[in-house]
Amino acid sequence: MAAGLLESIDRSTQLAGHNRLALLLFRLDERQIFGINVFKVQEVISAPPMVVMPGAHPLVRGVADLRGGIVPIIDLNRALGNASDPLAAHVIVTEYNRSVQGFLVRAVERIVHIDVAHVLPPPGGGVESSYLTAITRHGNELVEIVDVEKVLLEVLGEPPALSSELAGRGTGLVGDRRVLVVDDSRVARNQIEKVLHQLGVECALVNDGREGLRYLQTLAEHGPVNEQLLMVISDIEMPGMDGYSLATEIRRDPRLRDLYVLLHTSLSGNFNKAMVERVGANRFIAKFGADELARAVIERLESMAMAEAPE
Repeated sequence: MAAGLLESIDRSTQLAGHNRLALLLFRLDERQIFGINVFKVQEVISAPPMVVMPGAHPLVRGVADLRGGIVPIIDLNRALGNASDPLAAHVIVTEYNRSVQGFLVRAVERIVHIDVAHVLPPPGGGVESSYLTAITRHGNELVEIVDVEKVLLEVLGEPPALSSELAGRGTGLVGDRRVLVVDDSRVARNQIEKVLHQLGVECALVNDGREGLRYLQTLAEHGPVNEQLLMVISDIEMPGMDGYSLATEIRRDPRLRDLYVLLHTSLSGNFNKAMVERVGANRFIAKFGADELARAVIERLESMAMAEAPE
């Protein structure tokens, strides 16, 4: 099973930039089917022997030795507010935000390819307590896409805070410009917003690429967008329109094409860097390092300040 899934994952990378989402479908019980972005999956294995660590978070079932690395195994059913499942038999090994962890699930089914136009925000736009980042349908089944960043925030806690020497560095440089933040994860939006506010930079927050594009088009109707926005910080994997497609649409629109676009994603690796160049984005950084994000914003601020300084 695992080898076949890994071959499907490799094929699925060819969909990136075509506004399609590859989902690995899995179950936590007999009723509901869930999905996770294929590009975040390293492998799928049978549940390995686990060592219980004293003092570990209650959602961590134990740690396992996987190829010489110690990986925490998170009980995903319990993380979503249910009881631990004694029938959970598989682990989805993932890389998120520069860390590797496994999610214990009952069964892994297959990989499906979904047009992101059919991937929708959860009902009601997603409440603070929701563990969903999106929903979609495959055949007659409703697929719930888990906000893994929220699960990891609960288990791992907040990432390291912004260094004191960077706080406030944007004050006086930004003028009236703000940053547009595009991300379907409430946790990720909040983290980015916090960093920007600590720099002294205001921001606007939207949930996906399509909403972000509408926001930019509305700004363009009221004057040059570069006089209103410092930059766009966008996630890559989102419902409605992904970050690659958003960057492509920005470059196609004469009113928007000069915007500075930073793609910010929990997916790391050379593949994303190559795609950033292909779609015309200016920069790519992996989530989530407050200092690295802050330095990218400061560099943009300083570059604009130098360009606009009187000779």
